[in-house]
Amino acid sequence: MSKGNKEHKTRKFRLALIDNSTHKQLWTVHFTKTSLVITSVTTLIAICATIYSLIAFTPIRTFIPGYPDAHSKRAAIQNVITIDSLENVIYRWGIYSENLKRVLSGMDPVKLDSIINAIPAKPKTEADMKRLQARDSLLRENVIEEEQFGISDRDKRNLPVEGMHFFSPLKGVISQGYDPIDHPYIDITAPEGSVVKSVLDGTVVFAGWNKDAGYTIQIQHDGDVISIYKHNEKLLKKTGDKVSAGAPIALVGNTGSETTGAHLHFELWYKGEALDPTSYINF
Repeated sequence: MSKGNKEHKTRKFRLALIDNSTHKQLWTVHFTKTSLVITSVTTLIAICATIYSLIAFTPIRTFIPGYPDAHSKRAAIQNVITIDSLENVIYRWGIYSENLKRVLSGMDPVKLDSIINAIPAKPKTEADMKRLQARDSLLRENVIEEEQFGISDRDKRNLPVEGMHFFSPLKGVISQGYDPIDHPYIDITAPEGSVVKSVLDGTVVFAGWNKDAGYTIQIQHDGDVISIYKHNEKLLKKTGDKVSAGAPIALVGNTGSETTGAHLHFELWYKGEALDPTSYINF
């Protein structure tokens, strides 16, 4: 009976590190079978998680044989695009060959309209219709904006800049000439209050105040030409106004922080590049 009443004792183990010469105990740890299993499983899980994180979230994964790197992915995408282009070329050549065969046989060639109509159209969902309506609204807004400022290319004759007749914006003395690097514009000195004129027909796309340039006016002309007039004392036109060549647009002044006297800062741009105004205008 005494043996049956004895409590079951948990067997404990000890792992020790002992110096062989002095028999001094350097390190020891006590554990049971349960704690050993839990510790081993936890350590194994931690090691696996660390290895997975290194492979999944660091460039180390590129060293795995067969794993595609960034260059391989770009090459694969480019290959897909090339294959799609080749398929279109082959399809066009197939149509060409078929039409050539029909013409040589005295038959009517295949019309592209009939081929397009033969392709079943995919039904548009409500989301597709909303997306198309949104794109149509944006297109309409762009057209209205272009018509507002008169910068649409429709019904316009695009002449080269050499064939345009420029009016002089101001009769005065050029105090600082054009330099393509340091000074891609010119400064024209004239008495304060002198009339500044538009060099071509166009539309005012900006008329307002700038801290550095003072009262500034910008005009969009046909043929991708833009003229800019800075440091004015007063503006005679506002944004959206139509102006004719030679029409008064401002008065010479000394406004803005980047000026030391009454003069006109004049810029002439053609297709995004600055031009030397003295090559086209007599001042």
